[in-house]
Amino acid sequence: MTRAETVAETLLTLPLGSFRGHSLGGDWLVVRSLFAGGASEKLVARRLDGTDYVSLNLYRLTSGPRLKPCEMPAAKVAAFVADLTVIDAG
Repeated sequence: MTRAETVAETLLTLPLGSFRGHSLGGDWLVVRSLFAGGASEKLVARRLDGTDYVSLNLYRLTSGPRLKPCEMPAAKVAAFVADLTVIDAG
């Protein structure tokens, strides 16, 4: 499975809208949004202590998912998503 496929599969398990989560040793405020009828989605997360930020777009294409991190390495966003546990889906 590719990194994009793994992230795409994991994102489906996360709630839409804003929620608190725990990942990479810290607590985060996370927002997951869908666009274009679910063909595109965005995840933005800010670590609550202000020390980190994660942002990605994922495009669900017929040829397979495309992961587009926002000005950060794909490995960082993949590690964040893989380790993310929902604390409070509000």
